[in-house]
Amino acid sequence: MSSEIPDDPIILFDGVCNLCNGFVQFILPRDTDGKLRFASLQSDIGNELLAEHGLPTDELESIVLIEGDDHYVKSAAAIRIARHLGGVYALLGPFRFLPRRLRDGVYDFVAARRYRWFGKKDQCAMPPADVDVGARFLE
Repeated sequence: MSSEIPDDPIILFDGVCNLCNGFVQFILPRDTDGKLRFASLQSDIGNELLAEHGLPTDELESIVLIEGDDHYVKSAAAIRIARHLGGVYALLGPFRFLPRRLRDGVYDFVAARRYRWFGKKDQCAMPPADVDVGARFLE
């Protein structure tokens, strides 16, 4: 694995999905400690991390959270990310006790329609100008 990949939690997201990009834009100002890192699923680092964790590198329709040797996908990733944000977002934590099949069913329903409902970009979106891209986004 590349030595430049940090030990901080890394969120892999669909870089062309408007909903996914909106989720990243939502997280950035709320991660006040700046501990979460980001990479698109379409990037070389994204593909490298997916392969290292035994996840498919093509057509993955999920957000992925990488924490060291562990990885979380779909609703489990969203719940863990909320716990990292803390505060009111940590209140989503108890949802982890719902059956994964139910949580992921809702996740899959939205994921299957995300392009139709929210649209997509022709290329990965750039983060806002006030974000230190080099510190937060992996290339």
